[in-house]
Amino acid sequence: MKRPSYVTDKALKTFIHNALEEDIQDGDHSTLSTIPNDLVQSAKLLVKQDCILAGVELAEIIFKTFDKNLKVETFLKDGDTAKVGDVVLMVTGSARSILSTERLLLNCMQRMSGIATLTHEWDSRLVGTKTKLLDTRKTTPNFRICEKWAVAIGGGTNHRYGLYDMIMLKDNHIDYNGSITNAVNMAKDYVKKNKKKLKIEVETRNLEEVREAIKAKVDRIMLDNMDVNTMKQAVEMINGSCESEASGGITRDMLKEIASTGVTYISAGALTHSAENIDLSLKAVK
Repeated sequence: MKRPSYVTDKALKTFIHNALEEDIQDGDHSTLSTIPNDLVQSAKLLVKQDCILAGVELAEIIFKTFDKNLKVETFLKDGDTAKVGDVVLMVTGSARSILSTERLLLNCMQRMSGIATLTHEWDSRLVGTKTKLLDTRKTTPNFRICEKWAVAIGGGTNHRYGLYDMIMLKDNHIDYNGSITNAVNMAKDYVKKNKKKLKIEVETRNLEEVREAIKAKVDRIMLDNMDVNTMKQAVEMINGSCESEASGGITRDMLKEIASTGVTYISAGALTHSAENIDLSLKAVK
């Protein structure tokens, strides 16, 4: 699948460099002390748990970034359904390079595959509806690029990537500012003055705030921690004048019922903060 726009070569290079520096620093001494420099070997990446694969492209980039002479043959790709015993890829080249990159690529792929698998399970509940599943900024610092990429691979839709690509006025913004109306007007002035192309979303906690947000003419209204009946009333009030987003305490079992209200989006932090790692293993080929 095509990479999301935020997965740039520059961003990946920075991520991989920092991750390798964290792990290796002045040397992978276990490998340097026991493996000859000229030893060439192969290893295969094995699936030990059924899943939706994510991080295959990243794994190849990690190998090539560390050692451009490593040869990688992939048998499955990002987004594929993998079964126990499947071989995802085979890498051949410097045994030292394989061993020094093993843990980084496994850490990335196990986490990413867990997120993609969970996202796929949740998103399947929305088949037949017009509602899209969103992630949130509840991600691991310095690992957001991988976690949000995994959501996209699993079939979800990425919300804003960070604080810079959308204006979201949450409850604390409103409480500090004083009112939705004033906060939105100030945000619109800011966007115009700074010549930014940013959508404005407002978090609402009750129907009175929904009504105020509608009058303020924003791009999206978040319906935070509302019960399904209140959400339905809110969507009817919005009546297509802007996008709507259900958020707060969302569980998998609630998805179909929430989608029935007609909301444009359902956002869930659980996609990234509650996914379990998938068991994968890189094994030497003897």
